[in-house]
Amino acid sequence: MESGAVDPRLVHRTARIRLRVTRRQADRCYGLLRSAGDLWAWLLDTNRERLEQGAAPIVGYQALCRELTTRGPAGELSVVGARSVLGRYSDAWFQAAKRRRKGEPAGFPRRKRLLVPVRFHHQTFQLDGQRVRLPVARGRPALWVRIARPIPYPAAQVRAVTLVADGGQLWLAVTAAVPVHQHDLDPDRVAGVDLGIIHPYAVVAEQVGLLVSGRAIRAESFLHLRDQQARQAKTARRAPRPGQRGSRRWRRYRARLRRVEARHRRRVHQAHHQAASQVVAFAVRQRVGVLVVGDPTGITSHDAGRVHNLRLRQWRRTHLVQALSNKAEQAGIEVRLVDERGTSSTCPACRRRVPKPSGRRFRCPACSLHGHRDLVGATNIAATLGGGAISATPPTLVEHRRAGIVPARRDRRRHLHDQRRRQRSCLASGHPDGHKGSSGCRSSHATAHPASGEDQATRPNRANVA
Repeated sequence: MESGAVDPRLVHRTARIRLRVTRRQADRCYGLLRSAGDLWAWLLDTNRERLEQGAAPIVGYQALCRELTTRGPAGELSVVGARSVLGRYSDAWFQAAKRRRKGEPAGFPRRKRLLVPVRFHHQTFQLDGQRVRLPVARGRPALWVRIARPIPYPAAQVRAVTLVADGGQLWLAVTAAVPVHQHDLDPDRVAGVDLGIIHPYAVVAEQVGLLVSGRAIRAESFLHLRDQQARQAKTARRAPRPGQRGSRRWRRYRARLRRVEARHRRRVHQAHHQAASQVVAFAVRQRVGVLVVGDPTGITSHDAGRVHNLRLRQWRRTHLVQALSNKAEQAGIEVRLVDERGTSSTCPACRRRVPKPSGRRFRCPACSLHGHRDLVGATNIAATLGGGAISATPPTLVEHRRAGIVPARRDRRRHLHDQRRRQRSCLASGHPDGHKGSSGCRSSHATAHPASGEDQATRPNRANVA
């Protein structure tokens, strides 16, 4: 099949878009979410009462719909929105039961929520450019909302929209059925993918490699952590005691924290998607049909120290795998997970274990093979599949890519939490150049001579472009 041909198979993809609403529209949207939360609490209370009486809980979707007819209306929430809450509860219950049958730890839905997402399926909502009409209860005025950017899918492919509240803002998750584009791929051509913190993805396909730098992701995580620590230290004395009701100022402070956490999470997830897109584009250029990914499951089961434990828990490795799997599926590439234990400390040529490499360089004392540590791990991961022509030496041609946006020089967190503020000066801080009390920020002489390294280049700034 020629490159770019469309395969009849479809995959569902979701894009989250922020809403631009007036105060009246926001109140009505939050009213829908609160009504869905009340319905969720009613489901929990109903099944709890049935269990106390010795009866079986109601968990099937059809049975829940019949039970809903005895409850009555729920604010402005339409029948379609109410049934989406019932479907969410039923799916969560059966997923927990399935995991328990496999012996995995899982809990049934028992926690009440103030705001529950509301999903509207196809032909129940209306799209008009960047305006969306959400269904409400019968007899209520129509609810039109405006999205902040155009929907990235054709209107004919949109299958559902979901109203979500995250970080104090309203979002619309648009789900579309996207066709799978079958490229000219070789099913016997295998590439290994090694996941990491320094480099989110390291890919090897025979004698060609790809390294995606995570410098922007690490910088964002570092500044976010320092900002969070500074906020906690500043408000620790004014924090309410356990069981004490917080003031209005404290509730605003907590809302601000939720917004900052949500913004940081969106930035990291967006960088992961950019990195996964670069990996899939590299695989398509190399005609790779199978991506073998090293599964890091269980890496957090043992104690590795306070600092390294924090790094592992901020890694978001599950989202890395999920983003790569989704984009590879849309491109028609198969993804397989294998055990990655020992792949970065095993020589791909002589298959001997070597001492733990220091830094990013790998060197075998037996056969003198040397190369990048992550690329060596990706080579060993590709060899574990047993299919395709896999080279025993690191690649000779390596591409370097970046993911995410490096925090701007004028980021507020840089001025507040740069440890080197006493050695550097910044004109944006209000102090003259060279003043002892200048704020910590990258100075003019520091930007003129950046440190050497593959990750030191910065994005062009509009202020510096003629």
